[in-house]
Amino acid sequence: MNSTVRRHLGKVLAGAAMAVTGTAVMIGVTLPDPVGADDTRAGRSGDAPAVAGSAAQGEQSAQGDRDSASTAAGQAPAPGVVEGAPAADEQGIGRDPLTDAELERVEKLALTPSQFAGGRDVEGDRGPQHLGTNLSEMEPSEVDDAAPPRRAEVSYYDYKSDELVTKTVNLATGKVERSGAVKGVQPSPTRQESREAAELIMASPLGEGLKKDYQDAMGKPLTSVDQLRVSGGIYRADREETVPPALAKCGVHRCVRVTPKVRNGPWIDARDLVVDLSARTVGRIG
Repeated sequence: MNSTVRRHLGKVLAGAAMAVTGTAVMIGVTLPDPVGADDTRAGRSGDAPAVAGSAAQGEQSAQGDRDSASTAAGQAPAPGVVEGAPAADEQGIGRDPLTDAELERVEKLALTPSQFAGGRDVEGDRGPQHLGTNLSEMEPSEVDDAAPPRRAEVSYYDYKSDELVTKTVNLATGKVERSGAVKGVQPSPTRQESREAAELIMASPLGEGLKKDYQDAMGKPLTSVDQLRVSGGIYRADREETVPPALAKCGVHRCVRVTPKVRNGPWIDARDLVVDLSARTVGRIG
């Protein structure tokens, strides 16, 4: 087993040992909870990392018919549609977490059909990748209000333009009050993005070491990402001394380094592999 570990790309580590040493060796890598972001609406509010003062993580859930018009390059998206407020029993109060009804409504309001049709998610499908929906901070002038407005901020990553897109929606009026798009800002990946990165590794010739380590650990082949639990962290080329040409755009592109764990088994060390999700390529560092 020891000679096999040295020969392979990744090294199978005991779960307990990885828990002790993993933090020390993963310098510069931010890992989310091992289980990853929750797909359900109930888990979206409050689970995502802070980006420009707000957290963001989750999956795209925009609703309705979508047309084929695309957002002009470099232009901030226009406000979404406006609709009446939900029933009182479906609304939170004050700083209460967003209700399921509020989450569904705000994600529907955040994007116009043309903005949805013009964006792309991590798999290349229509619509930008939903990262998270969270209760917005109050304005300074609203801190002492008896009933301050409730607003939600929705964050997306548009893989077509490589931009972080944010929308702030007033939950009472249904209006998009603020909208922004910025390049080079990379929140931590969602579970869906980390999973896609693992699938790209498995499909790449550079993933052979991962497959061999799994075979050695479990005595059977690795054929599906469902056999793994995958965490991920953002990789930025501007924070590394030596970067291979294939990963030079990481930071502008959305690049992820994954930490796979065998389900009910050990961790597998794949730190020297980086996936450029924007270009859908895999590179090796170190």
